[in-house]
Amino acid sequence: MAPSRAPSLPASRRSAIRIAIAVVAVALAVGAVAVTFAARSGKAEVRLGSAVPPLAGTTLDGKPFDLASLRGRPVVLNFWASWCIPCRDEFPLFAERMKTLGPRDNLAIVGVVYKDQDASAQAFLTKFGAIWPSVTDPQGSFASAYRVVAPPQTYFIDRDGVLRGLQIGEVRASDFDTQYAKIAP
Repeated sequence: MAPSRAPSLPASRRSAIRIAIAVVAVALAVGAVAVTFAARSGKAEVRLGSAVPPLAGTTLDGKPFDLASLRGRPVVLNFWASWCIPCRDEFPLFAERMKTLGPRDNLAIVGVVYKDQDASAQAFLTKFGAIWPSVTDPQGSFASAYRVVAPPQTYFIDRDGVLRGLQIGEVRASDFDTQYAKIAP
């Protein structure tokens, strides 16, 4: 009797998976190079162990927002977009952590919409139950100041406004816990 073979994926599905993996790998490589270059050039405006750049603007719901108003609280600052697949995957984790750590640690989560349409971004927030503010960045000035290469990119900021952790790419539960430990009260 011949050994049974596991069913294989159709060629088009295998090609799509390979392309997706290649795109993610290239994005991560570009991000790593950009962050490394920025750090070495001395022109980076955001650095681990230093105060984060100012971030004051308008939220998707039209309210004024200033990151400085959150001093005294641990902050997770997440650059995201509705078209970003890893963003879709990490938003439920942020919602869960906000429910548990928000009341316990006074955690603040803040989103910054990266190269997206306001209507699409608002629909995304509603779909994923985000209860934190998301600031618009129509000119890309916040993304530039924070050296964002592509979403998602997440910053873990301590109560003094100092950057303690940076996650380029999707934040998984273990990543969140590791980075949050650096800013937890």
